[in-house]
Amino acid sequence: MSELLNQALAEGSISVRATASNWKQAIELAGDALVTSQRTTTQYTEAMVQAFEELGPYMVIAPGIALAHARPSEAVLGTGLSLITLSEPVVFGSEANDPVRLVIGLAAVDHDSHIDLMAALSDLLMDVMKVNMLLQAENVEQVRELLS
Repeated sequence: MSELLNQALAEGSISVRATASNWKQAIELAGDALVTSQRTTTQYTEAMVQAFEELGPYMVIAPGIALAHARPSEAVLGTGLSLITLSEPVVFGSEANDPVRLVIGLAAVDHDSHIDLMAALSDLLMDVMKVNMLLQAENVEQVRELLS
């Protein structure tokens, strides 16, 4: 599990204690990290924001956790993840799961290639203790250590 997550989280894909004042900025942070880690182009970030605008807060998948993503497209250069912890929680409009402190960006080259990755991510996110440790991490190294 952890090796798959570490591979998916390329260099530049993790940001700790980032600042966002709203859901859009939080999604843009996740998208920027996917761009920095060379998994996507900026068009993918725009598509993630557009998906949220069209479909609402369905991306908020658990209490305090958002999974920002868009459909596979030419803007995806490679399957991967970004992981952003927010210094202050942000409201996404999810009645059940707001506010969000952990934003994970997901980019997939097609509809099937990320299934194993999603299973590994699901295992991580179901571990409340690990999620809390992620949220309390003070730097990228602590996040990497937690995932290994």
